[in-house]
Amino acid sequence: MTISRRTLLSAAAASSALPLVRARAQGAPTIKIGVLNDQSGPYTNTGGVTSVICTKQAVEEFGNKGFNVEVISADHQNKPDLAVSIVRQWFDRDGVDMLLDVPTSSVALAVQGVVKEKNKVYLNVGAASAALTGEQCSPNFIHWCYDTYMLAKSTGGAMVKAGGTSWYFLTADYAFGKQLQSDTTALVNAAGGKVMGSSAYPFPGTTDFSSFLVQAQSSGAKVLGLCNAGGDTVNSIKQANEFGLNKSMKLAAMLMFITDVHALGLDVAQGLNLTESFYWNLNDRTRAFTNRVKPKTPNNWPNMIHAGCYSATLHYLKTCADMGAAEAKKDGVATVNRMKKMPVDDDCFGKTTIREDGRNLVPAYLFQVKTPAESKGPWDYYKTVVETPGNEAFRPLADGHCYFIKA
Repeated sequence: MTISRRTLLSAAAASSALPLVRARAQGAPTIKIGVLNDQSGPYTNTGGVTSVICTKQAVEEFGNKGFNVEVISADHQNKPDLAVSIVRQWFDRDGVDMLLDVPTSSVALAVQGVVKEKNKVYLNVGAASAALTGEQCSPNFIHWCYDTYMLAKSTGGAMVKAGGTSWYFLTADYAFGKQLQSDTTALVNAAGGKVMGSSAYPFPGTTDFSSFLVQAQSSGAKVLGLCNAGGDTVNSIKQANEFGLNKSMKLAAMLMFITDVHALGLDVAQGLNLTESFYWNLNDRTRAFTNRVKPKTPNNWPNMIHAGCYSATLHYLKTCADMGAAEAKKDGVATVNRMKKMPVDDDCFGKTTIREDGRNLVPAYLFQVKTPAESKGPWDYYKTVVETPGNEAFRPLADGHCYFIKA
């Protein structure tokens, strides 16, 4: 991929659009956080500016602990090469200490090596590939709130138990979609089901899914597994409904967010099963967090990615305070190791632990989307079906084959 000077300059301009989030303390070290995500494409609402807002919320609540904190952001446009260029510039020129969010698994995997080379901290929230804590793991890395294994086990497992034993996949043709299809296929096969076929579509840029939906309908499968996310999920579900495909097949949205449900509306989304690790109306703490950020993002209430950016930032800053900001800036691996040892506790996910491979063990919640009659107010969209504890929701440590984990 060739990156034009205009594209790189536009991304750099975006990265400088967010100023210091609080006044500087003279002579104190500055911790600099770079939020890298999709701010103009299919994942704009699932991450985007709302992730930046939630990151700044964590900084605001953390307060002044003897060091300054600065947040910058950029749009990676779902392009791995562009993302690598931005990250190198952030580390080499702009002094960024921690890289945050980074949805789109191909992008997330591409920058993994840069962070390790520069010995910085990488807290991924938006990407789903379980390879990030598996065969492509890094001691500089923590994966915060979900991955493909967890999604396949929670949403896919529920569909199989409900009788969905034959599947056809509609898959975004990049690392995330391929791994989500692979993980779900393994689960379906292990349960005695079978996969009838699949269609991979070019990502990004596909908006018309009609030909793929016709192939799915003619396969005879009981379940259409949507191995995509964001705007692609919204569009494929809308078009499936227009085709009447939802009358002959069950739709399994393998990665779907409350922001997607909002975009679809309950008339279309009702009855869908999906998995998130955060829901604003889950308990008193999640409601309190949402009420704090809602005035800043009234039209895009937080999903698990937004909550993850808040949670990851808060835990990182607590770690910087614990070890000293100057020391935290020196050594990314040492900072990540300290983060793994410290207990995580915040309003979004409650108390969690970070495993040796960098997997944050948050609970997984299988939700069903309410009917319009069941919803009692704005964004009241979910009812809980099953909660899976964090130590059961994710791939066993030994099965990930992370190179720095000793047997």
